[in-house]
Amino acid sequence: MQDSNSKLSMTQVLLCGAAIVTLSMGIRHGFGLWLQPVTQSQGWSRETFAFAIAIQNLAWGVSGIFAGMVADRLGAFKVIVGGAVLYALGLLGMASASSPLLFSMTAGVLIGMAQAGTTYAVIYGVIGRNVSADKRSWAMGVAAAAGSFGQFLMVPTEGFLIGSFGWKEALVILGIASLMMVPLAWGLREPGFSGGSIVQREQTILQAVTEAFRYPSFQLLMAGYFVCGFQVVFIGVHMPSYLRDKGLSPQVASYALALIGLFNVFGTYAAGMLGQRMQKKNILAFIYFTRAIAISLFLLAPLSPLSVYIFSGVMGLLWLSTVPATNATVAQIFGVAHLSMLSGFVFFSHQIGSFMGVWLGGYLYDRTGNYDAVWYIAIALGVLAALVNLPIKETSINRNAAMQAT
Repeated sequence: MQDSNSKLSMTQVLLCGAAIVTLSMGIRHGFGLWLQPVTQSQGWSRETFAFAIAIQNLAWGVSGIFAGMVADRLGAFKVIVGGAVLYALGLLGMASASSPLLFSMTAGVLIGMAQAGTTYAVIYGVIGRNVSADKRSWAMGVAAAAGSFGQFLMVPTEGFLIGSFGWKEALVILGIASLMMVPLAWGLREPGFSGGSIVQREQTILQAVTEAFRYPSFQLLMAGYFVCGFQVVFIGVHMPSYLRDKGLSPQVASYALALIGLFNVFGTYAAGMLGQRMQKKNILAFIYFTRAIAISLFLLAPLSPLSVYIFSGVMGLLWLSTVPATNATVAQIFGVAHLSMLSGFVFFSHQIGSFMGVWLGGYLYDRTGNYDAVWYIAIALGVLAALVNLPIKETSINRNAAMQAT
């Protein structure tokens, strides 16, 4: 392992990592605001837009595995710089795309790859290697809270940019802003990776992957994270259009997404803090079950700006609070040597769920004229995710016993 003297300071890791996540996740959370402007301007269906964002989530998940492997081997700096450049190219390409195929390649593939290199799996790898275990869950909660603050900060900003300059110009401005992640990445250059040196590991990549996928608790974490992706991306992308279809103003949708981001600052931080004191599987089960209840009550209550804001606040507390608990559990079970890669695999499951949530939202809307079926699916999956998290074993894996059993 790295010499403790070669580690980055926790303050430096959190400041630079949180700022990168703030930008990357903040931009990403606002994509739902572009659904109606883009489809109306281009004459496309909602399914066309939703499919591109679904591809984005899938590309993010697939690329995240390889971005994690590279970050574990060569450090996060190079991966983040590459991701920032791809983010800028994807946003500029999204603005100029003239066909659904080009829109899917830019808004989907390029931005998905960009997010893989600039979000949680890579940042959490740096945290895992540079923050002691007794503070790791808390530190991951801080980084997740930064992503939530990015949503609170960036979503109203993106709505303002669209309203003031137009949707294409807003994407160009964001593309330029995304390059700010490059200088921030400099603060995450780990001394242990300088000169191409590699962290010492007990396992090869293949051994680490095989061990994880044979471990039932890893499979259960992946199943729960699938549901997380389904719920949050469906709501994040389709709720603005759902509210406008119900007669509410676009500002209500912008404020709703911003409130989700604001309250999730507290929710993710609290989840990280609680993860140091209680079993993380119980935190995850509570989050998923409470989401199911919140969605049910939202659909039953009379729809108004007030009910939307209350729902957004509750969902905000639960929004990304799964992230520190899930990733800290992976680190606790398997260690940190391959943390970015293993987190990438778990996140891939999250992104398959994201693909299904955002695509089904557009597909079923175009077929039925409403989002009712997808809301009901989200409720049922929330209950299922709560149940599958309860049997998870969080104790560190006994590799000697595992090797003897194989």
